[in-house]
Amino acid sequence: MATKCSIPVIDLQDFPNQSSKLMAACEEWGCFRLINHHEVLPSTLMSEMKSVVRSLFDLPVEIKRQNLDVIVGSGYMAPTTKNPLHEGLGLYDMASHQDVNTFCCQLDASSHQRHSLFLYVYILGSLVLDIDISQDSRFFNIRVFGIVYLREIIIKYARAVHELFMRIGEKLAEALGVKGENIGFENWRCQIRMNKYHFTPQSVGLSGVPIHTDSGFLTILQDDEDVGGLEVMDKFGHFFPVDPWPGTLIINVGDMATVWSNGRFCNVKHRVQCKEATIRLSIASSLLGPRETIGPLPELVDVDHSRVYVPTTYEDYRKLRLSTNFHAGEALELLQAPSCEN
Repeated sequence: MATKCSIPVIDLQDFPNQSSKLMAACEEWGCFRLINHHEVLPSTLMSEMKSVVRSLFDLPVEIKRQNLDVIVGSGYMAPTTKNPLHEGLGLYDMASHQDVNTFCCQLDASSHQRHSLFLYVYILGSLVLDIDISQDSRFFNIRVFGIVYLREIIIKYARAVHELFMRIGEKLAEALGVKGENIGFENWRCQIRMNKYHFTPQSVGLSGVPIHTDSGFLTILQDDEDVGGLEVMDKFGHFFPVDPWPGTLIINVGDMATVWSNGRFCNVKHRVQCKEATIRLSIASSLLGPRETIGPLPELVDVDHSRVYVPTTYEDYRKLRLSTNFHAGEALELLQAPSCEN
């Protein structure tokens, strides 16, 4: 049962004053709420992206299935027996212009114009909602314009989130006493997962997504502004609800950050519970890790602080999680350095 509590709040515009608070949040909670980030990711862009996500999920399922995996689980995920309430779309590397174009092309419904497709397009600055092109081919040009609009919003959002990752990563490195520019965060892969929860009266009280940790380094979560359900676990095993707070973001520390920090950062366990019978949408952007190996920072390993984890790559670690069915951080135990196994 979840208990009422508030996760730490970090003000992006109040550094270096927030450095010690940021460290405490990553070490004790493994997550925090980010405020005053709108210089990088404006509320208007967040709202536009949420509209794009809503319209993409409204596409016919045969088109959504064209969102293919780059790595296992990175593309479209239909509801399953294990997760019957959850549906997902994915853009594997938002920092890659080619990957962004591939994602948009996969969901380009130009050859399916007789389907009932609802697009959100700007015409002379006015938002036109719910254009049904299934009955009238005169809407073809508007539909094409709409797809261009969707692509532009996705590209703008991806750039903004990538820049936000760079800033947060730099703050984390500085808090650890490491020079962020020497790490190369800008070359790490970044993934976007778009989530839709189909909550029904019968599903209230059930799990939308079971307990898990994020396999990557950091996750920037744009949660639903109105519908709650996200719960995080503290280090004592108690769950706490993270209530909606429009215009803010949730930052989760993932397994790769635990390795990178030599065990100092907590990889937060979390889940999504069905609180009410309604649709719930969220956008989870993840800084996955470097393309090469990742291990504990050399600056954090010395005679008083032994190496906790052996180096790995994100791809190898993700395969390890899948092969062992360890999705809540347990796979990290298999990466422990020999001196830490006893």
